[in-house]
Amino acid sequence: MSASGSLEFLAVAATNADARFAPIARSPLAGAAAAAGARFESRDGWSVAVDFGNVAAERQAITETVGFGDSSQLGKLELQASGEELAGIVAGACGGEAIPLQFGTATAERAVWWCPLTPSRVLALCPPASTAGLRQRLEAAAAQATGAASVTEVTTLYGALTLAGPLAVELFARFCALDLRPQSTPLRGLRPGSVARTPGLVLREGVDRYLALFGWALGEYVWSVVDDAARHLGGRPVGADALASGESQQAEVGTGA
Repeated sequence: MSASGSLEFLAVAATNADARFAPIARSPLAGAAAAAGARFESRDGWSVAVDFGNVAAERQAITETVGFGDSSQLGKLELQASGEELAGIVAGACGGEAIPLQFGTATAERAVWWCPLTPSRVLALCPPASTAGLRQRLEAAAAQATGAASVTEVTTLYGALTLAGPLAVELFARFCALDLRPQSTPLRGLRPGSVARTPGLVLREGVDRYLALFGWALGEYVWSVVDDAARHLGGRPVGADALASGESQQAEVGTGA
């Protein structure tokens, strides 16, 4: 038996546009980004902060110090099923390919991060344009489960920030209790815990690149904490364009904005 999630209001891709109005989703960090000088563009149904007026300086921050940018537009889907069936459902959504689901480690496959949260829960993170298709594949695979299984879009349950640059770990240390040093959090390491004194999750996407998830309603608060800490390190906010260029330089490829 399978059941899809009932929280349809969380599904950004489920909105219906007509000829007069095409709804655009906004991040919970949009207000703070706008106050910092962000320039926005509509991309894949989202109003995205693409830059802060100086892409070269933003790229330099990612290379030399640290930059942080809004990644809340990432698609987020939560799959729940018994441990035995969970792996089968994920594999079904990936064309039959088995995906390792080991607690504490995420797996990148086909531009999707598969993040095991518990033995019966997996969070999938994907580019916003891929959210609807991934959800459909997961729901089709979950429908074949013999036990209870559910797929819920939780995109607007979590805000997200990408922190990138050689001082990213130092920046985290100023507001986060998690030990993100390389010896404690290797590449693809997945760490649940306190992010700015709120429940959160941190994924090490690349050598100097991390994705932090936190409660949607706390977006502006988390931005203010990270911004204050970053400026003491010579860091700055960066847009999606700088993050995309920085991602291509990372040894590990994640689900960049």
